[in-house]
Amino acid sequence: MVKKSRGFRRGTRKKLEQRARPPITKFLREFSIGEEVIIYPEPSSQRGMPFPRFKGRVGKVVEKRGRGYVVEFYDGKKLKHVIARPEHLKPLKA
Repeated sequence: MVKKSRGFRRGTRKKLEQRARPPITKFLREFSIGEEVIIYPEPSSQRGMPFPRFKGRVGKVVEKRGRGYVVEFYDGKKLKHVIARPEHLKPLKA
């Protein structure tokens, strides 16, 4: 018997449904430190994808780390940091 997979995207058939590949500009987007962003995982790219629990959270870009960005936000009273690539982030339009 084969052991059941318990991978990162297990049980996400509808939640992270594969859509058409987005435009290249989404992957090359730049964010400045202090900018507010929405965490929204892009299913077509698994690299640098934040955990699906944080989908829709609004946070602030704290630093750039390699190709990704460190986003900080509050989860209840606890301050959390998530590292995500730019294709998984949307700018918050105020």
